[in-house]
Amino acid sequence: MRYAAVIHEAALRMRFGGPRVARAQLEHILAQTERDNVSVRVIPFAAGGFPGAGQSFTYVAAPVPQLDTVQLDSSHGSLLLDADMQLRRYRELLDRLRGLALSATESRAFVRAVSQDL
Repeated sequence: MRYAAVIHEAALRMRFGGPRVARAQLEHILAQTERDNVSVRVIPFAAGGFPGAGQSFTYVAAPVPQLDTVQLDSSHGSLLLDADMQLRRYRELLDRLRGLALSATESRAFVRAVSQDL
């Protein structure tokens, strides 16, 4: 199973729990990117505004596209989307986000640099 994440720079710079906890979280992300089935891409501040800003979602791709699901999280709980039109919109959004993100190699270096800044 593959796991691909697109993370905004702001999320990497949050220091919930203090610098030590933040550094441990960033080091965990770096360790996971060494796995063959994990890809982490970072959207830097330099990319400017982007579609879906401020929204967190998980796109779960199934072996059959009709079984794909999007999970939206909010303070009211989770919402699951599976209608064709909704899935198409989130696939397009993911494609746009990947287009703004650094490459996997650049992202690893970026996460490492943020960790070292703590």
